[in-house]
Amino acid sequence: MSRFENKTVIVTGASSGIGAATAKRFGREGANVVLVSRSEDKLKRVASDISNAKVVAADVGNKEDAKQVIDEAQSAFGSVDVLVNNAGVVTTGTIDEVDEDGWDTVINTDLTGVFHMTKAAWPALKASKGNVVNTSSVSGTGGDWGMFAYNAAKGGVTNMTRALALDAATSGVRVNAVNPSLTRSELTDGMFDNDDLMKKFTDRIPLGRAAEPEDIADVIAFLASDDARFVNGVNLPVDGGLSASNGQPNQA
Repeated sequence: MSRFENKTVIVTGASSGIGAATAKRFGREGANVVLVSRSEDKLKRVASDISNAKVVAADVGNKEDAKQVIDEAQSAFGSVDVLVNNAGVVTTGTIDEVDEDGWDTVINTDLTGVFHMTKAAWPALKASKGNVVNTSSVSGTGGDWGMFAYNAAKGGVTNMTRALALDAATSGVRVNAVNPSLTRSELTDGMFDNDDLMKKFTDRIPLGRAAEPEDIADVIAFLASDDARFVNGVNLPVDGGLSASNGQPNQA
């Protein structure tokens, strides 16, 4: 497929996991891909698999860095057609355990970073009639034990997605999000090594496994494409059926 030929796609958090898989997916469909993360070396490794790629080392939690990303994307490729806000970190712990630094870390990257990037890209997206796809989480639609800061950040992304779609009503810009469940990445590698923990997850997921990054990337590409031209303001669970449950245990 070449749904994104001659289009420019920015992917934050593109150095690994969902972001890397997403950048490669857009690259395979002909996009000019701008890869963003704080780790330039990792970005370069991902970009080596993409024909038309530009690497920008930046911290999305910093307003000036966000503006720089957009400026460099436009300078290199002339437009911005898709923004994928995927950069994210996790702070675990209860209210008794998480201090101000831990709170600030996750909020600045996962929530404020989405604001900075979207704000900086908005004029270019209006000019191209482009769209935004945010990576939220099932943790943005319900609570987890010991992850209140991450839940707060992703809950903000989930509702920001809806509000942005309303505000963009006359601009031609669409805004959607994916809400993945447990997905293999650098952040979750330790969890995949814990057989007891993984059984708890797979017992709750009807498809019987956690997600691979490509499972999420493919849906992001769909939402960003013209195939989803009438999809707007949606938080789409990509969770193997986890959210189909009302939370009660399997009694079969």
